[in-house]
Amino acid sequence: MARSGSEFLFNTIAPVYGLFFDYQRRQFAHSFQLAAPELDLSEFKSALDVGCGTGALAAYLSDKGLSVTGADPAAGMLKIAKRKLKGKPITFVQANVLERLPFADQAFDLSIASFVAHGLQPGERKKMYREMGRVSRSKVVIYDYNQKRAVLTNVLEWLERGDYFRFIKQAESEMRDCMSDLKQCFSTVRVVHVNRQAALYICTPTERTPSDVSNSESASGSAATVD
Repeated sequence: MARSGSEFLFNTIAPVYGLFFDYQRRQFAHSFQLAAPELDLSEFKSALDVGCGTGALAAYLSDKGLSVTGADPAAGMLKIAKRKLKGKPITFVQANVLERLPFADQAFDLSIASFVAHGLQPGERKKMYREMGRVSRSKVVIYDYNQKRAVLTNVLEWLERGDYFRFIKQAESEMRDCMSDLKQCFSTVRVVHVNRQAALYICTPTERTPSDVSNSESASGSAATVD
């Protein structure tokens, strides 16, 4: 999970997240199988897992044959991910999507953020959408809650003090309306509901021209992948 100002919290609870690794991996497998008609993972060669946590999604994507990089600001999460996935061809990087990620423009075919967006504030989510769009050639996938609410989720998200209640009302529209350099962040947004409370928001980054890439790099400096 990559959430503003909460690295200490996620470092602290990383061992608890680690206990749910196998369950999360099964859930990812189920969700992406349901979404296969709209998102065929065999079409992609590389993927970035944004807010990768303890690595359950990264593991699933790697099993599907993708070259995977996981990024998370919490060192504790990455420590568990590296231990659980030792020997897997997965690169883990300590990085925050709310800052410029250490990857070149269009470095990955696909980027995915799982249950990260709803914990961010609206301005932070726009930063995440823009940055994921920058590093992705083909698709950006936001895997998160839909508008169907449950009592337990309501209570937990209220305690967490994130932006869950606003996010579920406007998730699709804010992705469609996201702007970067006076252009839409995404040219299309498609929603696939994968269980009662969750959806894959499958976004196509707006095509970048060579001049866009050049201007971005000259303004921010070149970025390199960190092992």
